[in-house]
Amino acid sequence: MTVIDIPGSKSVTARALFLAAAAEGTTTLLRPLVSDDTEGFAEGLTALGYTVRREPGAWHIEGRPAGPGADTAEVYCRDGATTARFLPTLAAAGHGTYRFDASAQMRRRPLGPLSTALRDLGVDLRHGEREGHHPLDVHARGVKGGALTLDAGQSSQYLTALLMLGPLTAEGLDITVTDLVSEPYVEITLAMMRAFGADVRQDGRTYRVAPTGYRARTYGIEPDASTASYFFAAAALEPGRSVTVPGLGTGALQGDLAFVDVLRRMGADVEITGAGTTVRSTGRLHGLTVNMRDISDTMPTLAALAPFADGPVRIEDVANTRVKECDRLDACAENLRRLGVTVTTGPDWIEIQPGTPTGPVEIATHGDHRIVMSFAVTALRTPGITFDDPGCVKKTFPDFHRVFDTFVHTP
Repeated sequence: MTVIDIPGSKSVTARALFLAAAAEGTTTLLRPLVSDDTEGFAEGLTALGYTVRREPGAWHIEGRPAGPGADTAEVYCRDGATTARFLPTLAAAGHGTYRFDASAQMRRRPLGPLSTALRDLGVDLRHGEREGHHPLDVHARGVKGGALTLDAGQSSQYLTALLMLGPLTAEGLDITVTDLVSEPYVEITLAMMRAFGADVRQDGRTYRVAPTGYRARTYGIEPDASTASYFFAAAALEPGRSVTVPGLGTGALQGDLAFVDVLRRMGADVEITGAGTTVRSTGRLHGLTVNMRDISDTMPTLAALAPFADGPVRIEDVANTRVKECDRLDACAENLRRLGVTVTTGPDWIEIQPGTPTGPVEIATHGDHRIVMSFAVTALRTPGITFDDPGCVKKTFPDFHRVFDTFVHTP
């Protein structure tokens, strides 16, 4: 059995950075993810006037409940969706003028429902070029609070950003959601807010957040479940192989751990304990139809594994994957077809027929870290796979290629 130490969760690290910055006192984050996305977030906090001190294995953030220390700032969000959506929301609670911009890739990704919600709360927010997209300016003077309605059908990050804003408002927030994707990510948000002292309650599709502020604490970051999916898939694929990821077990916050339930349905042997999760190959993988709305970041992992099943794999309700770092649904279909696999797609689904992928093929990554890491699984059984941009894994796992290669070559 191979034991893999997966880097810290990107989702948890980003939320923890927001909460730490907003809290009264100094927070220490243990085992935070160190990647392009999280470094960009920390860099953005520094630009806004927060003090972030980093050392190996721990980041220390001095909270500012009143908002950014800088009166004016320019923040470059890189490729990070959490940075690009959370930091303008955090800044809105302060007082000053802040400009946010992002990479060309992030500029293409939608922001509109969050912008509309912030404006409904009285925030002076202006998009510099295309409405609903970066760049944007926030002329902040605090947020009173109140009630609003939100469509989070494209991204749960819109709801997360507003929920985390709630305790910083003068009167609290009542948020009624008309549609919601990736709901387990919202459960992460609620649990972490409460850990930092917030009072947030859910009544059906309405979330009520009291204006409590936050309290600093020491907070450990659990391993990234989305990143673990590539190792779990590889273990399920290779006969005689098994992998254990410690620190990601029954108490995990992240919904993406449910990917192992998909592998179990396909025939893999899965064991989840309080200490971690183990996946073992049984030498077979069955086809299935699965709704991945709640775990859509692992859709490419399953798509890359799917040709090796003994029947069709149909993945449904993943329309939101079309507005990620790239159109992931089409990117998976494109690359599988280039490998000789039969694939059909619809607006929110993809169906992959069993077959033997054949190389050599250069995978078109579209600069998307998850396309690279997913098709690394396909490459285990397909000689000649290369990537046009292997380095884009720096977004969430800079050391991925070395760690995955070590895993593959460990008996």
